[in-house]
Amino acid sequence: MKLYVLRFNQDDPKKCTAAKMVKFKIASDVKNTNKKNLVLNPFSDKVLLPKDKSRVNSIVGIDCSWNLADQAFSKKFVGVKRKLPPLLAGNPVNYSKLNKLTTAEAISASLFILGFKQNALDLLDKFKWGHTFYDLNQNLLEEYSKLESEDQIESILKEYGLLN
Repeated sequence: MKLYVLRFNQDDPKKCTAAKMVKFKIASDVKNTNKKNLVLNPFSDKVLLPKDKSRVNSIVGIDCSWNLADQAFSKKFVGVKRKLPPLLAGNPVNYSKLNKLTTAEAISASLFILGFKQNALDLLDKFKWGHTFYDLNQNLLEEYSKLESEDQIESILKEYGLLN
């Protein structure tokens, strides 16, 4: 699975996980998306499911500041737009906040859900806190990688105490 990042350069470059992914040749920069891209979009109506693997040949992480996310994601991106099921951030800036993931965390979670587990773990190994993201979400990621429909997510969240 090819990995791409579309960067808006809105955050501290020293903390930018997308920049580090490009630097280590884990991902490539892109300016546009295409119909075979999985475009990670936290505002999408649809959740990423394992069956989406057959519809895409690459993953695009949109790298922007969370403070400006609604602005960045208001742009029209071509491709299969999906949000991730709920996950806890492992990065130091948003540690343990639900769904406040870095681009690297989001792409790693996508890889895991789509069945590329080793690639997901290899990506996280590039970050000091990468193991923290995996430790916080290991069970959820395993459950999400078996999802057949979005309807199953609520019961998983209840089981892990993330939903009342």
